[in-house]
Amino acid sequence: MGLETEYGVTGRLADGTVISPDDVARAMFRPVAEQYGSSNIFHPDGSRLYLDVGAHPEWATAECTTIDQLAAFVAAGDRIIDGLAVKAEGSLDFGGDGATIWVLKNNVDSVGNSYGAHENYLVGRDVVIKRLGALFLPFLITRQLICGAGTIARPGAAYPDIDESCFVISQRADHVWEAVSSATTRSRPIINTRDEPHADSSRWRRLHVIVGDSNMADDSLRLKIGSTLLVLEMIEAHAAPDGLELTGSIEQIHTVARDTTGRAPVHLDHSVTTTALAIQRAWCDAAGRWLDKRPEPDEGKGTPTAQLKAIHRLWTTVLDCLDSGDLTPIAGSVDWVAKTKLFDAYLDRGLTLGDAKLARLDYAYHDLRPGRSVLQALTDRGRINSRVSDSAIQAAIDAPPPTTRAAIRGRFLRTADRLGAPVTVDWMRVKLSRPEPVAVELPDPFATESAAVDELLEHMARHFPAQ
Repeated sequence: MGLETEYGVTGRLADGTVISPDDVARAMFRPVAEQYGSSNIFHPDGSRLYLDVGAHPEWATAECTTIDQLAAFVAAGDRIIDGLAVKAEGSLDFGGDGATIWVLKNNVDSVGNSYGAHENYLVGRDVVIKRLGALFLPFLITRQLICGAGTIARPGAAYPDIDESCFVISQRADHVWEAVSSATTRSRPIINTRDEPHADSSRWRRLHVIVGDSNMADDSLRLKIGSTLLVLEMIEAHAAPDGLELTGSIEQIHTVARDTTGRAPVHLDHSVTTTALAIQRAWCDAAGRWLDKRPEPDEGKGTPTAQLKAIHRLWTTVLDCLDSGDLTPIAGSVDWVAKTKLFDAYLDRGLTLGDAKLARLDYAYHDLRPGRSVLQALTDRGRINSRVSDSAIQAAIDAPPPTTRAAIRGRFLRTADRLGAPVTVDWMRVKLSRPEPVAVELPDPFATESAAVDELLEHMARHFPAQ
């Protein structure tokens, strides 16, 4: 599994002049382009760092096999992206004195542009995509209840259908209009079906989920990924609960986003009407039964059952709180709940959701910069749970996951950098460009060693003595 995160950027000069996102992004990626000759690279930890369309820096984590691993590599990306912003603030692009850059890990800007946090899961090629979609869609439509990032929706380009400001539990929900499609931008679907497995296509497919929010709270990220892993495992094992199929309209995802109680109606197949909370409860209960009999994966081949049981306990707690209406116990775990608690203090003073102060607070929650980040301030005060240590994040910056082919990719990149060898890599292959092109494919995402790559490294060492 892996996660792709797009970031929003903006900036100001010392005199208050606004710096365009294009100029901010170019300044951030200038040292990357100078070092590697491209603004689209693979980092030595096996992840992909690049400048996406629309001036969005993007970090796509290396392939990970556990939730703990993935959480660390997501956090590593946040630090690396913010580090690029820090360097850009003092660069000659802005005179070297007084530029301030904001990097926001959110999903919608003030003029209606939406950018995503795409999830990637490896599933067996024998899974029928139509059946998977029918079972998976009701879960994804309602998953925002347990891990949405939340935002204040304001009348305008981003939310043309509302007359006054309101709170929504998901930033991405209103920007999704299809269930399953090969598109990712014009008509955003919940599940992207473009068949790019990035692995042996006879064995696996890559399930590309593009409906989720970018999470700031560590528990929200873990709950998003862990609950989805459990649902996919149950579908593959034919252990999914009955009666939760959906093949029709998914526009009710917008209705679910506007209801913080979880009791918004959801219409399933066969004229069945239920609620968002009931769908999540059905999947959560089924996951508890699945975990009692789940085969433990081989070491390095998947998330241990103990990690998933911890996710299941959190999932149950969140649903219990939603059911009771007392959200205080989960304010440190669920992004949208944490935000409502922040906003309530201002609303009690007579402000409204349309007030500019709350808009600034909404964005500040997603600021990556220590010292400015509202999320970091809440974490430091013990109000937001954090389970990723600084040492785990630094380890993820320094080295790839040892349990996937990212370990091979990282070793290849570090060796090439030491030798000064001209190379290119992508998710499935590594390549030496000269003196004659030599490429090695890596179709197994779980492979951590490759004799062919070892031979290529020896070949590189002969032609490019260490510098």
